[in-house]
Amino acid sequence: MNKFVMILALLPVMAHAADDCMSIKSAPAGELTLKQVIDLGLCRNPQTASAYLAAESARFNKNAGYANYLPNVTASASGNLPYRNEEWGDWSWGASLSASYLIFDFGKRLADLNTLSATWRAAGFDYDESVQNYIYGVIGAYYALLNADADVKSATSLRAVAKTARDTAQKKFKAGVVARADVLKAETTLASRDLELERAKNNREIAKGTLLSKLSFSAADDIQIADMSSEFGTAAENENIDQLLATARQRRPDLLRATANTDAAWHRRNSSFLKNLPSISASGTFSWNDTPSESFNAGNNHMSGSIGIRASMPIFAGFANMYGVRAAAANYDRALETQRQTQDSATLDVFSAYQNYKTAQKVLTQTDALLASASESEKVTAGMYKVGRATMLDWQTAQSELVDAEKQNNAAKYDLFIKRAAVALAIGDIRAGLITTQERGDEHE
Repeated sequence: MNKFVMILALLPVMAHAADDCMSIKSAPAGELTLKQVIDLGLCRNPQTASAYLAAESARFNKNAGYANYLPNVTASASGNLPYRNEEWGDWSWGASLSASYLIFDFGKRLADLNTLSATWRAAGFDYDESVQNYIYGVIGAYYALLNADADVKSATSLRAVAKTARDTAQKKFKAGVVARADVLKAETTLASRDLELERAKNNREIAKGTLLSKLSFSAADDIQIADMSSEFGTAAENENIDQLLATARQRRPDLLRATANTDAAWHRRNSSFLKNLPSISASGTFSWNDTPSESFNAGNNHMSGSIGIRASMPIFAGFANMYGVRAAAANYDRALETQRQTQDSATLDVFSAYQNYKTAQKVLTQTDALLASASESEKVTAGMYKVGRATMLDWQTAQSELVDAEKQNNAAKYDLFIKRAAVALAIGDIRAGLITTQERGDEHE
C-alpha cells in the first residue's frame, strides 16, 4: 500500500512532465542511458497515460462517495402568471430551500464508500502494472537494439577477417603456392560476409525503429543509447525462490489488484444486503410565497417551513433485492476464485522467470567460452594457412564457427539483461531491478 501511495503522489508530477515531453518532436541528441530512455518513454506513452486517467476517474468516484455523509440541500424558485376566463392574472413568486440528512442506514453508505475505495486501489494497481509492463517492453527494445548493434560490429570485424583471407589467398595464388580455387572460396566467403553485414544493419534499423516507436517518436529518427556493463548476472545475485515469491505477494500489481477487487466485491455484497434494512433521515424545508390576495388559495402567510424525521424500509420490490443479494454474493465468490487463480499464475510466472534467468547465466558463461575458443581457433587456422599447413576450407570453417560464436555470445549477453528484467517484472518490482542494473553500470564506468 505504501508503494501505491507513493505512485499516486508522483502522478501530478508525471502529468506535468508529460506536457514538456510531448513537445519534443524528435529523439534527444547524445547517448541515452536505459533509465533516461525509460523516463522519456513514460511521460510520452499513451497506454500508461490512459491507465493514469482511469485511476484518476476511480479516485474522483471514491471522493464522490463521501457525499452520503453530508446533508443534501436543494434550492428552488418559481414564478407563475395565471390565465383564467380569457384574462391574465397577476404574477406570483415563490422560493424554497429544503435539506435532508441521512442519520442511520445500518452501515450501507460505509459499505458503498469502502467499495469505491477498493475499486480506486484496484485502478491504481492496474496503472502500476501498465507502467511496469511498458518499462519491460522498453527494456526489451533497448537490449534488442544493443544486440543488433553488437551484431553489426561483429559482422564488420568478421568481414575484415574474410577480406584478410581473400587477400592472403590472392597473394599465395600469385606466388603459385595455392590453386585458383582458394581465391574463389575466399571471395565467396567475403561476399557472404558482405551480405550478413547488410542484414545486420537492416536488423539494427528495425530494432532502432521499434525503440523509437515505443517512445512515441518517428521510426525514421535517430537515437544513440549506452551499452551496459558486462559484469552482471553472477550466481551470487540469485535470490531464493521463496524470497522472490514473498516479494511478489507484497508488490506484484495483479495480486494486489485481485485483493482489492475481492475487497470491493465483499463490500458490494454487504451493501446489497444492507439496502433491504431501514434507513432514517432528517429533513427540513423553508419557503417564501408572494401570491396576490385575489388569487385562488392565497393566504396571508408569506413564509412557511417544516422539519421532520422520516424512516423508510423496502418491503417488496418484485424479488429484485433478494436476487441482487444473491448476485453480489456470487460475484464475491467469483472474485475469491479469480484471486486464487491470479496467485497460481503469479507463482508460475516467478518460477519460470527465475529458472530462465539461471539458464541465461549458464548460457552466457558457455558462449563466452565458445567465443574464446572460436576466436583462438580462427587465429591459429589463419596462421597455419599462411605457412601452408591448413587449407582454405579449414580457414572458412573456423570463420563460420567464429560467426556463430559471436552471434550466440551477443544474444546471450543481452538476453541475460532481459531475463533479469523478467524476474523483476514477475515479482512486481521492475524499477528495483532497473536501478540495480544501472548502479552496476555506473560502478563499471
